[in-house]
Amino acid sequence: MVDLSVKIAHLNLKNPVMTASGTFGYGEEFRDFVDLGRLGGIVVKAVTGDNRDGNAYPRMAETPSGMLNSVGLQNKGVDYFIKEIYPAIKDFDTNVIVNVSGSTIEEYVAVAEKINELKKIPAIELNISCPNVKQGGMVFGTNPSIATEVTSAVRKVYKRDLIVKLSPNVTSIQEMAKAVVDGGADIISLINTLLGMAIDADKRKPILSTITGGLSGPAIKPVALRMVWQVSNAVKVPVIGMGGIMNATDAIEFMLAGASAVQVGTANFIDPTITMKIIDGIEAYCRLYKIRSVKELIGGLN
Repeated sequence: MVDLSVKIAHLNLKNPVMTASGTFGYGEEFRDFVDLGRLGGIVVKAVTGDNRDGNAYPRMAETPSGMLNSVGLQNKGVDYFIKEIYPAIKDFDTNVIVNVSGSTIEEYVAVAEKINELKKIPAIELNISCPNVKQGGMVFGTNPSIATEVTSAVRKVYKRDLIVKLSPNVTSIQEMAKAVVDGGADIISLINTLLGMAIDADKRKPILSTITGGLSGPAIKPVALRMVWQVSNAVKVPVIGMGGIMNATDAIEFMLAGASAVQVGTANFIDPTITMKIIDGIEAYCRLYKIRSVKELIGGLN
């Protein structure tokens, strides 16, 4: 038997395969395709303080090796989530984690404070790739001092595991990782999307209404692997890796680079059953190489 279980901070995962926020809805949308109870965890789509309609269309664009999106954190706000969504997902037989987003530190804190009251949500994932309106649009996750400040503010009101999701659009990912650990992060997840752009040559116009958007998919995997390796060697907290994971081999590579668990994102759009295949593939790999516990893979580069 292969032991696929991992523990990150206080989270007990049946296996290291989780889903990435914004690519798996609230989990219910995939019930016809996968056994949700087999997943290590589900990170639901972003929750903000108030209703957000998102950005104008078009807000998604396909590229040869990934996709660009600028959805804009579309959701109906934290109160709607608590009243309408939480009752439907709270009894899933897996870790249900809420991605918390905001435009001010006060909004992050308000959302986290309300989620803290939900007993069956064992962790939140703080998305600090949002523009800080009080700083003229500067992204929280590109300035170490602001990243520490927002993490620390949320840490004061949120009492369970605090995951902070890092933006790759920085000069030093290690510096950002240390900043959020200083602020009280229990776990770090990375990477979020890389900033990119698509152009319609016939119309001579940008494809996205916002001009730029977040690039995900296979194209970003080498960057993500490098950053996961750097962060796992820079801080002592567990790391969740993501970015272009399309199959079990990709997931295993992230664990070898230092990730204790992985999140699968864009691949869910291509194959709704991909998470099940990745779990099976990791187990098959461990059997092939006579690895008794998947934990042996974490940081297992020779």
